[in-house]
Formats: sequence, C-alpha cells, structure tokens
Amino acid sequence: MVMNLVSYVRRQVHHHYWDNDDNCAVTTIETASPLFGITVDQQVISSALGLHGAGGHGAQCGLVEGGLMMIGLLGSRSGESREQIIQLCRRYAEKFEEAFGSLLCRVLRPEGFRPDNPPHLCEELSVRAVCFTVGFLAEHWEMTPDPRDTPGRPHDSADRTASGPS
Repeated sequence: MVMNLVSYVRRQVHHHYWDNDDNCAVTTIETASPLFGITVDQQVISSALGLHGAGGHGAQCGLVEGGLMMIGLLGSRSGESREQIIQLCRRYAEKFEEAFGSLLCRVLRPEGFRPDNPPHLCEELSVRAVCFTVGFLAEHWEMTPDPRDTPGRPHDSADRTASGPS
C-alpha cells in the first residue's frame, strides 16, 4: 500500500472520528468510496449508523460491515450477480478474519467496551482495516485507488448526495 494512500486513509479516519463523530462502518464507506469513484447516497450512510459492533453491543465489527457494504456498492456498479457479491463478501470476511484475528468488535477493540474508554479507541486499528479493505477491493476489481483523485479536503456530510452509486 503506497504511503500516500495510507496517509490519506489516516487523515480521513481521524476526520470522520474526531470531526464528525462517525462510527467505523460510516468511516470505512466514506473513506473508501471516493477512491473508487462512488458517490454515496445519504440513505446508505444512514443504514450504517448502527453498524459499530451492532450499536456498540460488541458483535460484528463495523470495519467489517463497512467493507461488506463497499463490496455491494462496487459489485452492483460493475454488474456482478447477487451470488458473486455474496461469495466475494464471504471471501472478504475470511481474509479479514485471517488478517485481524476476528470479525467481532468485542475481540478487535483494544480494551473491549468499558464506560471509561477514551473516545475513538479503534483509530489505529481502523486505519489498518480500511487500508486492508481498499487493498482487497482494488485487487478484486483490478483498480489502483489514488487519493490524488479525491477532493483535497476531508469528506463530510455536506459531500453526501442523493444520487447513489455512480
């Protein structure tokens, strides 16, 4: 993964966590989508609002769920069948679990879930996971995501449109 891309992901994750207070699923989608030329509909973002470990319950991690949603967005745009998308989601989950040791938020979070945890405890994990996801997507679709092709400022809710995937 080129350093320019890692720097972009790091800046975006920090922005979405600290400036927007977005969760990990939303952050994954908002960080990865511009790299693949996808304009994300606000309804897609709204559907991801509770996907940070199932609303903080500690179930499947939002970093995984955001990646799965990106597979659906890219797969539908590229004309892949439902079955192809489902199989790719399975492969992604297997690779994610291989790379990070689990799909569960309660396992991946450095300190679990405690009321005294500092905010955005998963920031560094999120950077690595979003880079992993971007790499997985780029490899499957044989693309080279380039952060220079994205707007120079961090993306935020003002950038979200109602046009859906392009």
